[in-house]
Amino acid sequence: MQILPIIMAAIAPGLSLLTYFYLKDRYETEPIHLVIRMFLFGVLLVYPTMVLQNALIEEFGKGTFLSAFFLSGGVEEFLKWFILYHLIFRHEAFDEPYDGIVYAVAVSLGYATLENIIYAFLNASSFSALMIRALLPVSAHALFGVMMGYYLGKAKFIPHKAQRYLWISLLLPILWHGLFDYILLIFKTNWVWIMIPVMSFLWIRTIWRVDRANAHSPLRIVRADEKIKVS
Repeated sequence: MQILPIIMAAIAPGLSLLTYFYLKDRYETEPIHLVIRMFLFGVLLVYPTMVLQNALIEEFGKGTFLSAFFLSGGVEEFLKWFILYHLIFRHEAFDEPYDGIVYAVAVSLGYATLENIIYAFLNASSFSALMIRALLPVSAHALFGVMMGYYLGKAKFIPHKAQRYLWISLLLPILWHGLFDYILLIFKTNWVWIMIPVMSFLWIRTIWRVDRANAHSPLRIVRADEKIKVS
């Protein structure tokens, strides 16, 4: 097994997606050291998540629905949300709605990247297998991160609805993460025909959320073509 090519193939999707969402910030990109820090926090979440999941399996068992929505979606998304809420939500760098997306995607892709590396070594993955994972689990983690960060941004900048949006920022990624895993567990051979429309829908909604978050930035510069024309 050639270690370096496998590591590079496992890391590349996460870094590429993080770069993409980082550069989608139209008005003020986030401090790169803080984004990297959140990415590393996502990496560090993998081991405690595995320990907690194994403890819960011992306690409650491992059914299909339980595995998808509770052990995987519930535990993973809650721990990501916990990190974001306590380290980023009140941080001074979080000064526009899109920032929530950047930091949530950083945590999610940090987690997904180490998970991808572990998968590569445990399964001696080929390059093509890792690319399939890039199109599915790794990109899915990024999309769940966009959901979480979008509603964290709304919670911060619409204070009178903060509690409502905080709950949505936690529960919506859990729901979609659980559904994603449930499809893979139930439809073992024909999952691709269901996953393609699901992922297409998620990407369309993601682009919409990215545009909406940028449009509501307090740093937004009014462009000439957006000014009211006097007839």
